[in-house]
Amino acid sequence: MRVMILEDDPWIADLLKQIVLSLRPHAQVKCLGSVAEALLDWQQHAADLVISDWNLPDDQGSHLLERVRRDNAQVPLLMVTGRADRDSVLAMRRLGISAFISKPFQLPRVLECLEKLLPTAEAEAASAAVSAASFLEHLAALPAGALDLPLQAGMLDGLQADAAEQPSLQQLNERWQHDAALTARLVAAANSREYNHSDRPCLSLAEALQILGPITSRNIGLGLGLRPAAELEDGELKLQALAYIEQVERLGERVTELAAQARLDPAPLQCAAVLHRIGELCVLHQAQLWKTAGQPLEPEQLQQALAQWSNELAFRLKAHWRLPTPLRELIGACYGLASNNVKRETIVMRLAVCEQHPEPDSDDLARLRRLAGLN
Repeated sequence: MRVMILEDDPWIADLLKQIVLSLRPHAQVKCLGSVAEALLDWQQHAADLVISDWNLPDDQGSHLLERVRRDNAQVPLLMVTGRADRDSVLAMRRLGISAFISKPFQLPRVLECLEKLLPTAEAEAASAAVSAASFLEHLAALPAGALDLPLQAGMLDGLQADAAEQPSLQQLNERWQHDAALTARLVAAANSREYNHSDRPCLSLAEALQILGPITSRNIGLGLGLRPAAELEDGELKLQALAYIEQVERLGERVTELAAQARLDPAPLQCAAVLHRIGELCVLHQAQLWKTAGQPLEPEQLQQALAQWSNELAFRLKAHWRLPTPLRELIGACYGLASNNVKRETIVMRLAVCEQHPEPDSDDLARLRRLAGLN
């Protein structure tokens, strides 16, 4: 089964892709950002379902649907649009549009619609998602777009409750502020050209929620919950993740206290604390996918992967999500400071990390407190 998605907003396109894969895990989903690309792809590869936005940067999505309908009178067509007025719907009636989804859409409505439109799931067994000879080789071969983070334990149930209750942005911030997967994705989306129309980078979850708004924020969160292994299921992996999460929460609490003493905005520092273990969490997420696919993974192999690949995968994720430089600098301060650093925010970040060390260097702590203006 092949599904084509024509949508220039990569966050909406990814959400639609996750919805399709949650319903038909074996589907091949191709996301395209322009009508020209979609027309060429349609000529080369037929699709069993076409999902198209109405307005694209280069043309109207209806031009793709017209071509599809000329070639195939049966393939279902789904139009995603902010235009749901009667005249617009009537104008598209001649194309035999199967359904319209209005933006900003409600995810349960899209799930229900796609369940009806998608061809029946294939009966063939799922092919293994991994084929490398070893887990370490698998990590080395992964492209940045295949990397992701697991949600914290219990977050899936919380996301479903959020969809039903429609909590305020403040409530979402309180519930999500310690989750690295939600924080990273929302901050990344809020810094993208699709949502951030200012020159000011978004450096915290609270600010990201304000930029994206409640509906888009919840949709991104629910989309994360649709992924395979959205939460870690293996007991060993869950315990390992819990250890990192506890470190993150302790660091977040301390850096918030120090930021208040230094009269700095604590939100970016707390956000950096949440994200500073994304490399390790990424390895654990891949380990869960590896085990789910039936591949063996010994504890020693997992520890070797964490030691060798956490930093590299964190770098790939930060680059892929285009996290802003000030936030990357704060995350980097968790591991060390450049000798010429003069930014109080990064100094405070480093101070909080050093205080968490089992045997902190009192001279180093005194130096950092002095540089941060906390003496």
